[in-house]
Amino acid sequence: MPENNREHEDTLLYYSPAKQWEEALPIGNGRLGAMIFGDPRAERVQLNEDSLWYGGPRDRHNPDALPNLAEIRKLIFEGKLQEAERLATMALTAIPESQRHYVPLGDLFLQFEHAGEIRNYERRLDLSEAIVHVSYTAGGTKFAREIFASYPDRAIVLRLTADSPGQISFTARMGRERFRYVDEIRAENGKIVMSGNSGGGVRYCGVLACVPEGGSMRTIGEHLIVSNADAVLLVVTASTDFREANPEAAALGDAGRVAAAGYSELKAAHISDYRSLYDRTRLWIGAESGMKPEMAETSERLGNVKAGREDTGLTALYFHYGRYLLIASSRPGSLPANLQGIWNKDMLPAWDSKFTININTQMNYWPAESCYLPECHLPLFELIERMIPNGRHTARTMYGLRGSAAHHNTDIWADTAPQDLWPSSTYWPLGLAWLSLHLWEHYRYGGDTAFLERVYLMMKEAAVFLLDYLVELPSGEWVTCPSVSPENTYRLPNGETGVLCYGPSMDSQIARELFQACAAAGERLGSNDELLGELRQAIDKLPPPRIGRYGQLQEWYEDYEEVEPGHRHISHLFALHPGTQITPDKTPELSAAARRTLERRLANGGGHTGWSRAWIINFWARLQEAEEAHANITALLSHSTLPNLLDNHPPFQIDGNFGGTAGIAELLLQSHEDTIHLLPALPKAWPAGEVRGLRARGGVTVDIAWKDGLIHQAILRPDRKGTYRVRCDHPVALSLDGAACESENPDKNRNLLSFAGEAGMTIVIHA
Repeated sequence: MPENNREHEDTLLYYSPAKQWEEALPIGNGRLGAMIFGDPRAERVQLNEDSLWYGGPRDRHNPDALPNLAEIRKLIFEGKLQEAERLATMALTAIPESQRHYVPLGDLFLQFEHAGEIRNYERRLDLSEAIVHVSYTAGGTKFAREIFASYPDRAIVLRLTADSPGQISFTARMGRERFRYVDEIRAENGKIVMSGNSGGGVRYCGVLACVPEGGSMRTIGEHLIVSNADAVLLVVTASTDFREANPEAAALGDAGRVAAAGYSELKAAHISDYRSLYDRTRLWIGAESGMKPEMAETSERLGNVKAGREDTGLTALYFHYGRYLLIASSRPGSLPANLQGIWNKDMLPAWDSKFTININTQMNYWPAESCYLPECHLPLFELIERMIPNGRHTARTMYGLRGSAAHHNTDIWADTAPQDLWPSSTYWPLGLAWLSLHLWEHYRYGGDTAFLERVYLMMKEAAVFLLDYLVELPSGEWVTCPSVSPENTYRLPNGETGVLCYGPSMDSQIARELFQACAAAGERLGSNDELLGELRQAIDKLPPPRIGRYGQLQEWYEDYEEVEPGHRHISHLFALHPGTQITPDKTPELSAAARRTLERRLANGGGHTGWSRAWIINFWARLQEAEEAHANITALLSHSTLPNLLDNHPPFQIDGNFGGTAGIAELLLQSHEDTIHLLPALPKAWPAGEVRGLRARGGVTVDIAWKDGLIHQAILRPDRKGTYRVRCDHPVALSLDGAACESENPDKNRNLLSFAGEAGMTIVIHA
C-alpha cells in the first residue's frame, strides 16, 4: 500500500475554524464524546457523556392493549383501516407515548488572550491517531492544540503549547445550554465541577482539571484563569449514577489521576489502544484524478465530488472515518452508538437521539464485523440483554404471549413499549427480532461457541414471541398482525389509505431469517429443544417473497399501491440485505425484482436521506451491480454528507456513515452465502487498489490487492480449522503456506476454490 497516500486518506483537513456544529470535529472514547470547533480566540468543546439521558425508567404499557388486540386484527382483515388505526392509537399506544431522550453534558469554553492577526491556521483530525490538531500563529507566536478522548484513561485530554515561553493565557468556563440546566457549578483548586440531576433521571458530574506549566492559575467565581503559561494540560472527565453511586467522586477521581500523569504517557496509551483496533484494516484506491488531495480542505474535496469529479481518496477517507466513528462511539463498557453516535448538542434532539431499531441502530453495526471491529459490537449485545426482561413484560401484557418483544425504539433503560403516536412506525413489534440477528452474525464471524451458548437464549426469546404472534390465514400461511411496513403507507383498491396491515414482507423475511438462525444455533449447540421443530414448521408456513404488478418485490402481503413510491424505507428488501434469502445466483427472479424495486424507488426520489442512500449502496453491492453502487456512494458524498463528513439525514444522523462504510466493504468482500467472494462488485472507477484486514464469516481475515480491475493477489488467514470456499470472478491460482496446490473440487466455470484450512495457515490466491 503506497505510504505516501496514507496521510490524505487518514486526515480531515481545514484551513479555518468551525463556524457551526456541523463543521466541528468529533472525538470519543465510547463514554465521552466531544466536538472540537478550533477557534483560535474562543474555543468551544461541546461535550457528551453516553449515559446522560433525561428522566428515569417507567412502565408505559397500555393496559387496554390486550383487551382490544383481537378487534384491531379483525378490522385489519376486514379492510377497515381507519377504524383499526383509530382503535390502535388508543389501545396500543404507550402511556405516556414517548421514551426517554439523550441530552448533552454541556460545553467547555476557552477564551484566549491573543494579540494580533491570526495567520497560518490549520485544523485537522488525524484518523491514524484519533487526535484533533489545531495550529496557528498570533503576534509572532505559533500556537498548537492537541485534543483526544482516551479510552484507557476515561478522559478527554487537551494539550496547549506555544513556541515561545509565557504566551498562553485564557479563561475557562463550563456550562449546559446557556447554563439553564446546571444545578451546581464551582471552580476551585485548579478544577471546574459541574453537576446536577437530569429530569429526575440520572445524576451527573463533569469536571475540568487544569495543569499549567509556568505562569499562574487562579479561579474567580465559576471561571478558571491561566496567565502566561508555557504549556497547559486540560483534562475533562464525567460520570453519572447510571454506573457510579457517586458520580462526582468518580469524575473527580478520574480527573485527578489523569491530571497527575505526564502528557506523553497519556498520549502514548491512547494511541496504542486506538491503533490496536484502527490499524487492523486499511484501504487504498488508486485512480487518476488530477487532484492533490493532500493539499485540499476536506470540504473542498466534497465540493469537487458534488461538481462531478472523482476522488477515490475521499472514498477511502470516508471508509476509514466510519471505522473511526465506530471506535469512538462504541467501546466495551459503553452504551451502543445511538442515532448521533455519541455526539449531540441539543437538550431535545431530533428523534430523541436514542436507539431507533427499525433500521438505524442495526445499520450502525453493519461494519462492526466485516471491518474487523467485533469488540465495538459488544455494547449492542449488552443493551439487547437488558431489553429481554422488559420485552417479556411487553409480550405478556400487550399481546398475552410468550417470549420477548420490542417495538421500533428503545432508550438507555431498555424500554420495549411502543414509542410515539405515529401509526406508520409505532405498532411494529419486531425490533428485538431484528436486533437478535446481530448476535448470530457475531457468532458467524467469530465462531465463539461460549458466546453462542449465552446468546442462544436471547435469540430464542425473540423467536418464541414471533412464533406466538403469527396468525394463520385461510391460505394456511402464517403472518404477523397487526404490523406495518416501516414507515410506509399503502392504498387499497377503494382508495382508502392506511399503514396497519397483516404480513408485511419485511416481517416474514425477518421471521424466516431469525427462525433459521435459531435452528442453526440449536443444531450447533446440540440442543434437543422442542422449539427447533416448531421453528422448522413455522419456516414452511411463512409467505415467500412475492413479485408484484410492476415486476417489483411486493412490500405488503397484497400487491398494494404505495402512496409514496420514493419512500426512504425499503424494508421489503431486508431479504437481500442484511438478510441472506435473496442472491443473484440462487434466486435470480427475486434478485431481478429487487433490482426493479430499487429502480422504482430511485426514479421517484428515493435515497433522499443519508441512511437510506447507505442502505441502497449495500443493496446494489449484494446484487453485484458495481456501477450502481458506485453512483450511490457518489450521491451519498455529494448530497448527504456534512463538511465534517458526518452523515446528513438531514439533520445529522450517524447511521449513514456506518452504512456507507459497510457498503464499501461489501463491494470488496462478501461472505453471506458461506462462500468468500473476492471483489464481487468492483466499480470501474477503482481500477487498482488494496484492502487489508477485512473479515469474512467463518473467521477469516482477508487482504486483497487488485490491478486493472482484476485480483492481483489475495491473502486469507483463517482463525480455525475448516473447509473454505472462495469465489473469484476470473481465473486464479492457489497456494497454501507458500506451496502451490490444487483446489479441492474446483468449479472452474465460476472460479470457485475449495480447500481445508487451519488456524495460522496463510492461503494466497494470485493471478
